[in-house]
Amino acid sequence: MLQLQKYLKGDKIIWGVIIILSLMSMLAVYSSTGTLAFKYQGGNTTYYVIRHVTFMILGLAVVYLTHLFDYKFFSRITQILFYISIPLLLLTLVLGTSLNSATRWLTLPGIGLSFQTSDLAKISLIMYVSRMLSLKQDTIKDFKGSFLPIIIPVGITCILILPANFSTALMLFLSCIVLMFIGRVSMKHLGLLGLSGILVFVLFLLIAPQVGMGGRIETWKNRFGSFVGAEEKENYQADQSKIAIVTGGILGKGPGNSTQRNFLPHPYSDFIYAIIIEEYGLIGGIIVLFLYLYLLFRAAIIVRRCDRSFPAFLAIGLTFALVFQALINMAVAVNIFPVTGQTLPLVSMGGSSMFFTGFALGVILSISKSFETKKAAVVAEENEENN
Repeated sequence: MLQLQKYLKGDKIIWGVIIILSLMSMLAVYSSTGTLAFKYQGGNTTYYVIRHVTFMILGLAVVYLTHLFDYKFFSRITQILFYISIPLLLLTLVLGTSLNSATRWLTLPGIGLSFQTSDLAKISLIMYVSRMLSLKQDTIKDFKGSFLPIIIPVGITCILILPANFSTALMLFLSCIVLMFIGRVSMKHLGLLGLSGILVFVLFLLIAPQVGMGGRIETWKNRFGSFVGAEEKENYQADQSKIAIVTGGILGKGPGNSTQRNFLPHPYSDFIYAIIIEEYGLIGGIIVLFLYLYLLFRAAIIVRRCDRSFPAFLAIGLTFALVFQALINMAVAVNIFPVTGQTLPLVSMGGSSMFFTGFALGVILSISKSFETKKAAVVAEENEENN
């Protein structure tokens, strides 16, 4: 254990949360992909879990490699990542792969690898906003000099994500507002930003049917209608999720004993939290919720220890975005929110999301590692003076 700690730098509790959620992910994905295996892999129930564990190991490798860098390195590459993400979002809208009337995936030519460009855009935008907030602190209340250079990239990114993935665009928009609030942006400007966001969304609803995007509008209407009970017969996903939660009880049915995995659409991604509660009970669900909230608490501790604004904004921005997504996923599973299609970070089955989540966690650990480096330098200096 001591040997492992020598290589894993940064906040050890965050490392613990990552490892626990990864282990729970393996169990939950293995249990929830049985029906998928019989449908597409001739009953080979290990196919999807092996594939998932491979991605998970690669994701953990991304966490490890990323946390080795000094956090100042990410300030230098922030603009590059952001300027790469914008054309990729445009390419996705034009050439991307469609799923459920939404064009979210971009396939890289030559290698056939597909990924959601919104995952890259989400992380790069939060990093970009964190950098801009740190640079503009002396003039943060100025509309033209500080607010516009921050909000224009936010608006462009969210507008490009909106046609294919409304929930991601909204979560990213709200995460940036929270980050700007922490960064002391004027409340008047934030209020103006909120009104502008509503106006843009209304304009999109009016224009979308005219440019062939009416299918997405109908999907949103159906999901919201099902959620409020206007179309109870079509509220299938939420009903199956509630059955899984209710039958799980306090202690659950036990690992691998889920029955609702045979009825729930996407039990290995969108509704994996319902499967966790069914198999591990209310206690298991509370533990998962606690792990994400504790991750946010540890980020707050990191922020308090930061003596510079950029790492503080970066740590809280990335952590809030991850935890916010997790809370949305769990809220959908317990029928507090309408279906959004958001996965549970580090737990749901996925490829590209695992890489980008790993990158975000690696950055957070890199920031916390800097405290250890400073402490070691102080101790070394004191030892030299004593000698």
